Amino acid sequence: MKPTITNYEDISLITLQNVPADIAFIADVFEKIAEIGVDVDMISLPPVQSSRTSISFTINDEDLIKTLSYTSKLEDGTVKSIVSSGNRKISVDDEDMVNCPGVAAKVFKAVAESGTEIRLITTSESQISLLVTAADFDAAYTSVQKALA
Repeated sequence: MKPTITNYEDISLITLQNVPADIAFIADVFEKIAEIGVDVDMISLPPVQSSRTSISFTINDEDLIKTLSYTSKLEDGTVKSIVSSGNRKISVDDEDMVNCPGVAAKVFKAVAESGTEIRLITTSESQISLLVTAADFDAAYTSVQKALA
């Protein structure tokens, strides 16, 4: 296994709280965000426990104002936006991860040992993406590189 580790800067994390736990509503939110020309990258939806939920997603910092202009109007302002800008994303990609248990554990352990706080995690069979603060980026990136070397 020889993963590719890439990084991206100037990433905003938006968490929408008090969102209706209705996939049609959530689909409409992302459709409208696309219509205003904003590319959404990482998306995380926790298990739904009631009629309301939270959803987190990332965008480029440059798209923050137009995104918040839209999200601030959701449900007549009852949906609350929590924002963290200036973050960095670390992505580990390798098609061989599909048949290689434990890669995520290595990555998470490396980041933990660097003392980095993870803001958001998304995964697929062949990719692990971590959102970290800009201040923690160097330590996290170096630790991930060493763990997967």
